[in-house]
Amino acid sequence: MSTPTNPSTVDAAEASDAATEAAEQSAHVRAVEPRRRSGGGRGFPSASRGGGRVAGLDGLRTVAVLLVIVYHVEPGPLPGGSVAVDVFFTLSGFVITRLLIAEYARSGRIGLGSFYRRRWLRLGPALLLMCAVTALLSLALPLPLFDGAWTAAALAAVSVVNLVRAGEAGPYSELTSALSHTWSLGVEEQFYLAWPLLLLLLLRRTTARKVLAWVAALCVLPLLWRLALWDPTAAHRIYNGPDTRADQLLIGALLAVLLARLRADDPRLELLRRWANRLCWPALALLGLIAWQIPIAEASAWNPVWYTAGFMVAAVLSATVIAALELVPGSWPSRLLSIAALAWVGRNLSYGMYLWHYPVIRLLSDLGVTDDHLLPAGLAATVVAALASYALVERPLLLRARRGSTAKAATATATSAVPAPAPASAPVHGCAASAK
Repeated sequence: MSTPTNPSTVDAAEASDAATEAAEQSAHVRAVEPRRRSGGGRGFPSASRGGGRVAGLDGLRTVAVLLVIVYHVEPGPLPGGSVAVDVFFTLSGFVITRLLIAEYARSGRIGLGSFYRRRWLRLGPALLLMCAVTALLSLALPLPLFDGAWTAAALAAVSVVNLVRAGEAGPYSELTSALSHTWSLGVEEQFYLAWPLLLLLLLRRTTARKVLAWVAALCVLPLLWRLALWDPTAAHRIYNGPDTRADQLLIGALLAVLLARLRADDPRLELLRRWANRLCWPALALLGLIAWQIPIAEASAWNPVWYTAGFMVAAVLSATVIAALELVPGSWPSRLLSIAALAWVGRNLSYGMYLWHYPVIRLLSDLGVTDDHLLPAGLAATVVAALASYALVERPLLLRARRGSTAKAATATATSAVPAPAPASAPVHGCAASAK
């Protein structure tokens, strides 16, 4: 079993309550903040294109989390299997920004409190459950691979594992080893905290066209920062830092802003669709080649290239695939990744599978499962744990949150439908006066 120096996170329900949120925001605009929508969606005429989940993106999540699990159990055949982290980061940046831009286009605002609440309900409880179970195993049972794991559980619970690992110049310590796969959760959570604030600032201070230019410029800064930082002793700093990883999420955000800016009849959108379709298979092939051939986690001649420009290259390849799946649902890659089982797992289980796979594999290894059987046994146990997390924790909380949002939207709609009181000088007759 490999040490997860390069794992990733799967955030599989970014848009699960988008429709309810749209209704709530629409009602809010009608009842509280009526305004003229200038420029067609405030400069983002296609912000709500599609209006729902893309099955191909869910299937991509499933393939990526399976790649991560295989890599952590059998890294030999896939020394670069951790490239899945790049795919997940870019996908998360795309989906999150698409939701934020759509909300702004509808209402002229971004509900930060609502956004952070949804992120917490989606990610927090399941993470805390996994951390609690890990801590209990550490304290209650004599398991070598869980010795001292309660410390790792505490760090993972507050999403700072990546920051601890970034500060370690030599080999990774045992401090976070039991749950070191949660480093990427830290990167994403830190992005989720900062990006909505920065995006809202850009949306309020500049035009929609300039927002696109600003996001493109922001994508370049982490690359320049990595080039300035690069040294073999800085590899952990570069790999785990939220600042040095930001371009991978921002490239996904850039794609979301671009698609929101292009009207359905814009010839540039058709050009983008055509080239994304043509380049999807080559991009997938290159990502597969990276997973197969480039030893990202080990010291090698690839390190200077990968830890500087390689992250951006992988993010651009990932964005190419995402654009094709978003814009060309009838393409063969999209059809394959949209298979019902793949899409369902990606939508509902991929986050839980990522959370649980590493502690489950460590537990099975501690219990004496041999290397020959560790992958199938670990995969089966991971799916069971993810199903339990989904059924007992994730889904009930999301359903409760949606019911609350639906109730708020209905209340706001009803309030907006109440007629305004008649002016004092207007004549009011008969029972109409009583009714009012």
